[in-house]
Amino acid sequence: MTARKTPLYETHVRAGGRIVEFGGWLLPVQYAGIKEEHQAVRTKAGLFDVSHMGEILVQGEDSLSFLQTLVTNDVAKLADNQVLYTPMCYPDGGTVDDLLVYRQGPNDYLLVVNAANTAKDWAWILEQAEGKNVSLENVSDDIAQLALQGPLAEKILSNLTEEPLAALKYYWFWPEVTVAGKRVLLSRTGYTGEDGFELYCDPGDATYLWEAIMAAGVPLGLMPAGLGCRDTLRFEACLPLYGHELSAAISPVEAGLGMFVKPDKGAFNGREALVAQKTAGPKRKLAGFAMVDRGVARADYPVWAEGRQIGHVTTGSYAPSLDKNLGLALVEAAFAVLGQAIEVEIRGKLVAAQIVAKPFYKREGK
Repeated sequence: MTARKTPLYETHVRAGGRIVEFGGWLLPVQYAGIKEEHQAVRTKAGLFDVSHMGEILVQGEDSLSFLQTLVTNDVAKLADNQVLYTPMCYPDGGTVDDLLVYRQGPNDYLLVVNAANTAKDWAWILEQAEGKNVSLENVSDDIAQLALQGPLAEKILSNLTEEPLAALKYYWFWPEVTVAGKRVLLSRTGYTGEDGFELYCDPGDATYLWEAIMAAGVPLGLMPAGLGCRDTLRFEACLPLYGHELSAAISPVEAGLGMFVKPDKGAFNGREALVAQKTAGPKRKLAGFAMVDRGVARADYPVWAEGRQIGHVTTGSYAPSLDKNLGLALVEAAFAVLGQAIEVEIRGKLVAAQIVAKPFYKREGK
């Protein structure tokens, strides 16, 4: 299958972005460099193209009751213009995906799903909707998405809109605002551990908006940012990446996301399995670790303790903000204890590490 291009592909090429294939899309992994872009987002701001993300509309009189059975979090607590993070599970408690739910009205919801999962999620949602009075539409091709992230994001965007951005709270959105003369849906959300905004726009407006935001932000230190630093940023904040910290074989409870599983709301896919895990405690847990000896852990490396393998690395990386080699690992619950000595198998050699607290990084004032 031919890799797809976002509306900003030519913009990335012109700006010197190093293009790679990710989830079936051609996207920039970096521009100036992963470390430089990472530090820009932590200290000033970075602009990401996330137009590859999937968007699905759920509308109709049964939309709320349908979503309540589809996902693990409680959609009923959403007000209009509020956003909810939630896993979506199989009946056995394994994870189909993790996603955002935007409540646009009483019977009008927008789901934002992971790019590589869009086709799978769409098929799953269609199957689950059989017999329900809901209208479903995959609008992924009709929407482009930009993410402006970092402590100066509000200041930069304020130069392009008359809206009082300080009034937009975290995990809320405005359905229609004007930014640089273009209409967008604007949410205070992101995937970096920093303050920031995500702009959903017409694909034909994406390049114009990108260039307008860059022009407004470069004097303040804004940099274009690629997938490379998007991963190191979310990793430092211990935000899960599907296929690593969550999968069909890893439940939200095992991944430490039990707070987003709400059994009291009633029946939903995976409820029985997830309640059992919550009640008894999961046999495996996602733990953070720091390398004690030299070495960088990578996904799927075996993790050892007491002379045997106890789990595997889900994500490992050098953490630029902390100047440490860190990792996340799914391990037997008994070993997911702060201070626990473990070893990571790196190219056949066992390298010392230690379980540490998560998240590794948390912005001040959050």
